[in-house]
Amino acid sequence: MLEVELRSFITHEQYSSLISFFKKSAEPKGEDTQITFYFDGPQDLRIQKNNTHSKVWLKKGELHDEAREEIEIKCAREDFELLEQLFLSLGYNIQIKWYRARNTFLWNGITVTVDHTKGYGHILELEILCTPEDKETALELLRKKFSELGIQVTPKEQFDAAYQNYKANWKTLVEDK
Repeated sequence: MLEVELRSFITHEQYSSLISFFKKSAEPKGEDTQITFYFDGPQDLRIQKNNTHSKVWLKKGELHDEAREEIEIKCAREDFELLEQLFLSLGYNIQIKWYRARNTFLWNGITVTVDHTKGYGHILELEILCTPEDKETALELLRKKFSELGIQVTPKEQFDAAYQNYKANWKTLVEDK
């Protein structure tokens, strides 16, 4: 299966408005607090701890691509530190740490996340899991839904630039001021 997703940076006002909209118009799937560590290396390898569990996952393809294959392994929440020790022992280094508040909804068969990532910003993401053959149809539907919401999809290049800035400065961006 492919994870087909489109995303946009949004303002704080849009963030609040979208959460209100989706609470009325979609099926709430929960609020979550996530800590994610990205590791260096040739692949997009991460570990995460959230409110219910930990996980290891690998995203194939390029960061911010519209469609990527994922491999995900869920673990007990309390195993997060063991996962960190495992990858550090294997020679990986932590490249980035993310601290995110996530609101998830199911809207017309689409997974919607409305996020605030400390030091990075507010993001709306619409996602569909599909077969590779259905990728273009899924992308067309997601673009239509963004249009219905009155929000433009942020270009991949803008996400790449924001990611590089965060990667270079995350330690100061996440400090409590």
